[in-house]
Amino acid sequence: MLRRAIVEAKRMFGLHSPGRNLAVFPDDTFLVSFPKSGNTWARFLIANLVRPNETIDFSNVNSVIPGPEVTRNRDLMRIPRPRIIKSHQYFDPRYKQVIYIVRDPRDVVVSQYHFQRKRKIVADGFPLSDFVSKFLAGETCFYGSWGEHVGSWLATRRGQPGFLLLRYEDMVSDSARELARVASFLGRACTNEEIDQAVQRSSADTMRQLEKSQSQLFTSTKDTRKDIPFVRAAKAGGWRTALSEESAARIEEAWGHLISWLGYEALNGGMQAGNSSERNQQADFLVGPRS
Repeated sequence: MLRRAIVEAKRMFGLHSPGRNLAVFPDDTFLVSFPKSGNTWARFLIANLVRPNETIDFSNVNSVIPGPEVTRNRDLMRIPRPRIIKSHQYFDPRYKQVIYIVRDPRDVVVSQYHFQRKRKIVADGFPLSDFVSKFLAGETCFYGSWGEHVGSWLATRRGQPGFLLLRYEDMVSDSARELARVASFLGRACTNEEIDQAVQRSSADTMRQLEKSQSQLFTSTKDTRKDIPFVRAAKAGGWRTALSEESAARIEEAWGHLISWLGYEALNGGMQAGNSSERNQQADFLVGPRS
């Protein structure tokens, strides 16, 4: 009874985090991804772009680009519009302006595994192959499986106005180019110098240094293990040495159509990145043509 009263009191005064019950405004832009796909890095990039005269770090990035899972509703409602909001939610028809970040699921599962070790959810001795089983079943986070999450957005919004698809791998290979695409999507006229400055201020090395001194100021790193970094390799393709062939093959078997459509290469080169008409026709049948 007391717990319910506390919950209701928090809700009455806007002290709760609304999550999926967030009040959405028509000029909101959502930065969406499945967890561990590069969302925090993207938040730094965008925050440094839209606030070039401020110092963006782990102590304030959540106030610039908040998340409804951790930010109080009262604070969300006070943010000047138009808002840019971080989200890990599966498809929500209320989200009209969406920047969707996708990452190779084989890298995502490795990143989630180490993040959950950092958060003391997974023991060091827990087999990665068993974690892959949970990942495939959608049991490693609150947002379903990678395939369900990615499929929910691509099947409903790909190719439509107000939807920008970014690949984490492209962000790694040419951060300035991808950030320029984001700036254009947001309707911001930015110079090359402003783009380059935001990229530099959001580099993996910079974020690692900030993490060392500010881990207690950021929700995702507060009270977590310090011997496992939040910003790890910050590169693409690490799954090739981290996953067994069997685990990689299981992921490809489950979501091969999405992996191929997104241009990711299979373990044995069976789904090369590129424009193979046969693979694209099969993927288009499942999720529609790429924009």
